[in-house]
Amino acid sequence: MSGANALTLHQVVLDSTDIRGLAEFYRSLLGLVYRPGDEPPEAGRPDERGQDWLVLHTADGRPRLAFQHVGRLTRPTWPDGPVPQQLHLDLSVSSVEELTAQHERVLSLGGRLLSDNKQGPEEPFRVYADPAGHPFCIFVD
Repeated sequence: MSGANALTLHQVVLDSTDIRGLAEFYRSLLGLVYRPGDEPPEAGRPDERGQDWLVLHTADGRPRLAFQHVGRLTRPTWPDGPVPQQLHLDLSVSSVEELTAQHERVLSLGGRLLSDNKQGPEEPFRVYADPAGHPFCIFVD
């Protein structure tokens, strides 16, 4: 598709009651940087930008994730409960060894394991929830 009808995915937006905390989780996990002006304030200063909307970019400035504040968020209970996942991110690594290493990083950053298919013969993967409860997968590509 080209011309006026062509669309480009700009970024994925995640809702959270704590957008700074969720942005910090993904910034650390994915090695992203804040959009200029969205950086955390100096210690002891109010976080004006962290109240409504934050954006993370790649080091060369390409938008990747944004975070929007909501007053209330019903956490997904997927895969076993009545609240579906609604959306999930797919992240990939190149080996089972890297999958294991990333597992430890995710947990240390505040994520939690939802499902483990590390031994899967065709496409090993693990499913996690970020600190706000949004599911994401890490699989061996």
